[in-house]
Amino acid sequence: MSPDQPVTRDVAMEAKAWPFEEARKLLKRVEKRSADTPVVFQTGFGASGLPHIGTFGEVARTAMVRHAFETIDDHPTRLISFSDDMDGLRKVPTNLPNQDMLAQHLDKPLTKIPDPFGTHESFGHHNNARLRAFLDTFEFDYEFLSATECYESGRFDETLLKILQNYDKVINIVLPTLGSERQATYSPFLPICAETGNVLQVPIIERNVDAGTIVYQREDGKKVETLVTGGACKMQWKADWAMRWVALDVDYEMAGKDLIESVKLSSKITKAIGGTPPEGFNFELFLDDKGQKISKSKGNGLTIDEWLRYASPESLSLYMFNSPRKAKRLYFDVIPKAVDEYITHLGNYEGQTEEPVKQAQNPVWHIHTGHPPTEHVPLSFNLLLNLVSASNSDDRDVLWGFIRAYDESATPENHPLLDRLVDYAVNYFKDFVEPTKTFRAATGEEKAAMLDLIERFERVAAERPNDLADALQTEVYATGKDHGFEPLRDWFKALYEVLLGQSQGPRFGSFVALFGVEKTIALMREKLGEPN
Repeated sequence: MSPDQPVTRDVAMEAKAWPFEEARKLLKRVEKRSADTPVVFQTGFGASGLPHIGTFGEVARTAMVRHAFETIDDHPTRLISFSDDMDGLRKVPTNLPNQDMLAQHLDKPLTKIPDPFGTHESFGHHNNARLRAFLDTFEFDYEFLSATECYESGRFDETLLKILQNYDKVINIVLPTLGSERQATYSPFLPICAETGNVLQVPIIERNVDAGTIVYQREDGKKVETLVTGGACKMQWKADWAMRWVALDVDYEMAGKDLIESVKLSSKITKAIGGTPPEGFNFELFLDDKGQKISKSKGNGLTIDEWLRYASPESLSLYMFNSPRKAKRLYFDVIPKAVDEYITHLGNYEGQTEEPVKQAQNPVWHIHTGHPPTEHVPLSFNLLLNLVSASNSDDRDVLWGFIRAYDESATPENHPLLDRLVDYAVNYFKDFVEPTKTFRAATGEEKAAMLDLIERFERVAAERPNDLADALQTEVYATGKDHGFEPLRDWFKALYEVLLGQSQGPRFGSFVALFGVEKTIALMREKLGEPN
């Protein structure tokens, strides 16, 4: 099996990677379906706030399941990215401009509220554009659907009438989950007021199934009859979710762990109106640096643009692939590890050519839809960060000079990923590492050991130039042991704190080989107050 050879169906049926497990579950649902009937995947976007990485994660993971499914089945597939942009604005997100203006439009559909950024037709249109822009950046194959367009065009009319016909069934499913006060006013239909344009949460006092209308009572006591079709009403979101599943023939949709009960309720509504709930699973939530759930209204956590300033899109996709059922911090400090894990998986992939199941389970197969690049990256991201730190340079040519001295075959042209990593490392160092660097003086014991290490480095450079990194690392270990550092990690911590101004660092021998023995010795003498 070559690095670019497609994974066969037999391999995919055996592979244990979670997208394949999900695909096999979905296969049971559709295996008796006619060959030309598409299998529909859906992701939802709450357009009341700006898209965040959690939104991307849902689409990325769903796309991975879709690709895995296409490997084991021949049905055509579709991926719908659905925006609930007809929802009424209930509160003003704190991370938006023109707060006072937005506050004047509370309860209006998002596509009827002016854009606070002044760039689009409405607030909803602006957020939809942001969503589509970052999905396009990652080259997702998707169909965008707007709730406003689907409601107003009549696309949902047939299913809305089904809900009206089964109104009592739906009500009886929802009411037991509500408090007594909310039970008194609840309706699955939210009329759009013809006078104010607001999305109303009012009790329904009459229904006319034949006419397709409901009657509600306004606060002033006036009774108003309105159609449930054509965009005159919007559904409450749990009923709305079920309505979409039926109207769009959705086969698969995943959701956050916080929506488990909502999935169950929407599934009951789906069955009540004659539909079949989609397959899917519940993923864990992302947390910010304080361990709090990421919220688009608060704007905590990372944005797509922030991640892409410091790391490759592939590393972000890997972060989404890993352990989707495990809660993870999504903050700046997770980026270097994600980058290096991606480099490791990419390096392993080509060596797994004789073990196709391992290739199918390798995250890069899912990240690159079965066609990972073959580039070997000779340096870790952490090593690059420390090169930027020690060289005190953000000049790409200078940094590439160090890289070429370390690996003569490496050039920006034949290592495009490494070339991008250089820029990411400079950005990350400037914004996160440099402001926190704190150098300290070596203790007497540490200084003696480091002076000894300098002598060993000089000897190794002269005697073993061909396996320099490993030889240097061996001497670092030996020096720490010979000078009685216990535990040995205290020795490495001392090297990092005295020489690099941080408590952790890369494999030190590899760093010295990259930075250069002479330059490292000069750095050590400078930090120890010794003449060069």
